[in-house]
Amino acid sequence: MFKIDVITIFPQLFDNILEYGVLKESKAKQLCEFNTHNLRDFTKDRHKKVDDRPYGGGPGMVMSVQPIDDAISFIKAENLRRNINNCKTILLSPQGQKLDQKMLRYFASLENIILICGRYEGVDERVRDMFVDMEVSVGDYVLTGGEIPAMVIIDGVIRLIAGVVGKEQSLTNESFEQDLLDFPQYTRPETYKELAVPEVLLSGNHGMIKDWREKKSFENTKIKRPDLLNKKTCKKDE
Repeated sequence: MFKIDVITIFPQLFDNILEYGVLKESKAKQLCEFNTHNLRDFTKDRHKKVDDRPYGGGPGMVMSVQPIDDAISFIKAENLRRNINNCKTILLSPQGQKLDQKMLRYFASLENIILICGRYEGVDERVRDMFVDMEVSVGDYVLTGGEIPAMVIIDGVIRLIAGVVGKEQSLTNESFEQDLLDFPQYTRPETYKELAVPEVLLSGNHGMIKDWREKKSFENTKIKRPDLLNKKTCKKDE
């Protein structure tokens, strides 16, 4: 069973994340275990304080190292008890490596991921130095905290776990799996407001349909995300 642990000061934000769609299926099939850990439960003062003023001055507050250390230690002790070894600790941060499908596939190959949701002006640098295996960003923009990026990772990873998605072929045909965007998709009716479904999709000729989809996938990528084609070319040259 794939195990996800989230360290956050707002665990209630995650209360319903596994109650819908494919994520609900992972829970019903017992393919994924999901745990939230309230960082305030690991503080050592009566006020449950998780942050403090930055050394050297400056605006805002910085998340303290001690509660994060103790939260990670608690999770890893449980992993040791259950013989869960293949684990990575991930800090959600705008300084991190940008999330992509390849990274999600890597996470799905593990037994456990620990997601640290930063807040305020960030975390004490010693968290990065001592406890974090990877820093991950979901894009070049700033959010109020790491909870929403953590949800993005959770959604993207769980659907890659074997047995969660009914037709696993649908995973390999999706956007970004081959460094290409998906081909156009159509469903009934055949014509809507004088706009018709391409005839090739109605032909029943699976070879022609496959060729059309590959062509459209390439064209779609060339128009919308030419950077992916450059990435694909670089891989071939390596």
